[in-house]
Amino acid sequence: MKKTIFFVDDSDISLSQGEEALEAYYNVMTLPSAAKMFYLLEKFLPDLILLDIEMPGQNGFETLRLLKAHDLYSHIPVIFVTGHSDENAEAQGFELGAIDFITKPFSPPILVNRVKAHLSMDEKVRERTAQLWRLKNGIISVLADLVEDRDVTTGGHIERTAAYIEILLNEMLKHRVYDGDIRGWDLETVVSSSRLHDVGKIRISDIILNKPGKLTAEEFDIIKTHTTEGERIIDQIAGRTGDEAFLQHAKKFSGFHHEKWNGTGYPYKLAGEDIPLQGRVMAVADVYDALVSERPYKKPLSHEQSVDIIMKDAGSHFDPHIAEVFFNAQNQFKAVV
Repeated sequence: MKKTIFFVDDSDISLSQGEEALEAYYNVMTLPSAAKMFYLLEKFLPDLILLDIEMPGQNGFETLRLLKAHDLYSHIPVIFVTGHSDENAEAQGFELGAIDFITKPFSPPILVNRVKAHLSMDEKVRERTAQLWRLKNGIISVLADLVEDRDVTTGGHIERTAAYIEILLNEMLKHRVYDGDIRGWDLETVVSSSRLHDVGKIRISDIILNKPGKLTAEEFDIIKTHTTEGERIIDQIAGRTGDEAFLQHAKKFSGFHHEKWNGTGYPYKLAGEDIPLQGRVMAVADVYDALVSERPYKKPLSHEQSVDIIMKDAGSHFDPHIAEVFFNAQNQFKAVV
């Protein structure tokens, strides 16, 4: 299967020459501007981008800066194609994250060989990244299992809530609910990180965590600390690994999933959109799973009863926009239980 290359240049001549040189080896999509490229990126991700520097409107440097700031696009290798040989421009390009420079007018064989070399190298990097991702997911699975092994009342909760999070985020994108925030996320990373939302329970006493009856006010205050304890644990992991994107999402899931839209939640009593989006999404997933699950102190409610409770609390406990997405996707939730 051919790899895909975006060639972004305001020069019809360069686009035509580049397409002619590369089309025997790759699917080449020629684009006259950065705006056209970003429009297409919402629908399709290429394996490499050839990017002109001097373009009207948004130039190559500004375009690369935006690409690298976006979770979904930052991994795409970018080669600058430029009509000027300038050491300062090259230094700036490499600093922003470009992997190479090709000077125009380019030799077709040189263009092909440079692209082949970088895509071959990128394939090896991706293979190594996939191995690291499997390792990380394995470690996260063990950590999540440790939490559930200690909290015997919530078997399967972590994997079910992760499934609910995936449903909600995909439906929110589909219906353009907070899609400006979500579109920049790597959803696989975010969903996986959500499995650490209860990691702070590791530091809660087994006696309280697995108490069969109703908690006292003092015991409930201790349970509440699993949010901030989770943040501390994730900060400790971040300090040792530096995996910023994954752990920043995990920290927000942990620290804010018990906040309420009206500001009466815990631990920070935030309200409305001051609550990070990860916390607002997890609030719906977490409560739904608690409602439909059996606990030592309660029988499970039906799916219909649970949906009614969440919709009744939309605008007080839950973000009303996310609650509406949940309501429309409720059959997908029911299929997970």
